Amino acid sequence: MRRIRILSRILRAVTLAGLSSGAIAAPHGLELERVVILMRHGVRAPLSGEVPADTHTATAWPNWTVSEGRLTPHGASALILLARHDRRWLAPLGLAGCPAPGAVRIWTNTAARTIASGEAYAQGLAPGCDVRVGHLPGDRTDPIFEPLSAGATAFDPRQAIASIMRYTGGMDALVARHRPAIALLDRVLSCKDGACSPDSPAMLTPSADGRGIDLSGPIRATSGIAQVLLLQEAEGLPRAAVGWGRADPATIERLGALHAALFDVFTRSPYMAAHQASALGHRIVETLTAPTAPRLDVMVGHDTNVTALAAALGVDLDAPGFARNDVAPGGALVIERLRDRTSHARYVRVFYRVQSLAAIRALRPAVVVTPIAIPGCTSLCPLDRFVARLGSRIAALRP
Repeated sequence: MRRIRILSRILRAVTLAGLSSGAIAAPHGLELERVVILMRHGVRAPLSGEVPADTHTATAWPNWTVSEGRLTPHGASALILLARHDRRWLAPLGLAGCPAPGAVRIWTNTAARTIASGEAYAQGLAPGCDVRVGHLPGDRTDPIFEPLSAGATAFDPRQAIASIMRYTGGMDALVARHRPAIALLDRVLSCKDGACSPDSPAMLTPSADGRGIDLSGPIRATSGIAQVLLLQEAEGLPRAAVGWGRADPATIERLGALHAALFDVFTRSPYMAAHQASALGHRIVETLTAPTAPRLDVMVGHDTNVTALAAALGVDLDAPGFARNDVAPGGALVIERLRDRTSHARYVRVFYRVQSLAAIRALRPAVVVTPIAIPGCTSLCPLDRFVARLGSRIAALRP
């Protein structure tokens, strides 16, 4: 117990000092054994329909250099910088040079932006090395990243809706909490008459196939618009083009609450978190506990995946330039397994690793690493306690 208290004080001191760029050193007496990284893809062009067709603006939206939803060259460059940072603190895993076969596993969703993000990350992590990026064929749905569409669990949309309504207080209440941000967004869009963003009734219903839920109303309409403005800033578009010159970084951060509100519906209630984090949570448990596993397991998916895992762990995500629980492009939850060299006991540490919005825009090699305290643990969480907590908060997979 005394040793655990000492290690906890060490980690608390590191937390208070604040981790930014540079290596994440293991506490004295502990060695890094395995690492799992769950990461959002990098900066992309807007998705088709992300800005609803009936959104009104004073002038046209700016053009992008890549087709809809694709990782941009700027986004790839930012991911390479992130990977170079990770390579330094992952050196104890044998990643200072080319990793040994099987030491690194990079797995992405099937979307082009996630595959390209995995490839950019591999380039920065192990330049000149043969590190393969794996993914399912494009015509298959990966349950790790899209568990509801894949039918990975016994998902019940009615139970999901009941959980979301309890968690949010209801769709009307959710919209009411974000009315100031919606009004701010209208000022940025600057249309001539009435509301610029669509303002239909807020409704939450089971999807037609019974495998998910459908949201309509102001949060659904404005969340994508807010994300597009953030992507403009992250991409480094000229300041006059970011929100037509009406969206400075502080405004973008405030509007990010609209995008984060989408996760209050789709990932952060207990029932949604349990199902959305199901397959990826089981994979994390397997990587942390199996007798043999990759020393570094990187999963490249979407903001829904990162927010679902955070919700399953019972934590929030904060980063400079972003609203709470609005995941940064390239932002990742990092889970370390550490071993005490004396007692051989194993522990887990969790971090949120991101670039600030300003760093992504300027392509600066600055990384912010925020320690995350897991409820029920000190700064170090015993491996068995972490596994039991995560396992109890994710849904069982179908046989």
